[in-house]
Amino acid sequence: MGPRGLGLALACCLLLAFACGPVLGRVPLGQQEQEGTREPPLDHAERDEEKHETYNSRQEEEPPASRCFRCCDPGTPMYQAIPVPQINITILKGEKGDRGDRGLQGKYGKTGSVGARGHTGPKGQKGSMGAPGDRCKNHYAAFSVGRKKPLHSNDYYQTVIFDTEFVNLYGHFNMFTGKFYCYVPGIYFFSLNVHTWNQKETYLHIMKNGEEVVILYAQVSDRSIMQSQSLMLELQDQDEVWVRLFKGERENAIFSDEFDTYITFSGYLVKPATEP
Repeated sequence: MGPRGLGLALACCLLLAFACGPVLGRVPLGQQEQEGTREPPLDHAERDEEKHETYNSRQEEEPPASRCFRCCDPGTPMYQAIPVPQINITILKGEKGDRGDRGLQGKYGKTGSVGARGHTGPKGQKGSMGAPGDRCKNHYAAFSVGRKKPLHSNDYYQTVIFDTEFVNLYGHFNMFTGKFYCYVPGIYFFSLNVHTWNQKETYLHIMKNGEEVVILYAQVSDRSIMQSQSLMLELQDQDEVWVRLFKGERENAIFSDEFDTYITFSGYLVKPATEP
């Protein structure tokens, strides 16, 4: 290279030195310090140790995860932290789950107050007939029976059997035995009517449990007449009342025929024992 080329190269180096000198000598704003207090620059090992201590101290302080800092600038960051988006889970509806098992029954609560009376419902259908009740609980008893055949008594007592039934409430009078059976204790009224026979004696008793209570009697006469007897008796449960033809020395008879009823026996309850 000639002397002219060396001169040009030297001139270029001088120009570059003047142009880059102020830029290379400038210090960053964050690292400027007062004169006389500047510390000597640290090498790479010391810088790494200082960064490690700074990071550990800040990690113990648990800074927010959204904030970050530049390694070379401990000042305020340039960008604001972006908040984490929040999702409202209540507005997200999933599919319907299966029905769970039935839980244990809880304790019974306190009895509430009686509510108001409801409206009257529609009338129901008629029920079926029930079983017959006990006849002792019936507060009524009545009968009236008759006989259309004559009756004679010779050497023995004879119960008067009736063949015509006018009234027999609840069947308290037995047409086969000729007796009234008491199923409702209380006071009863009885009446006996017969027709006598010409030239024959009429001699009857109204009986109660095998004992004569009252008598109906008519002497021998040329004319036949109607005779009657009535009384009131206080009966207990299962007492029996009937009419018996008496056994006498003379022929005893009562008259009747198939066309008319001459003999009648009636009775009814006046007051049951259950009433005060």
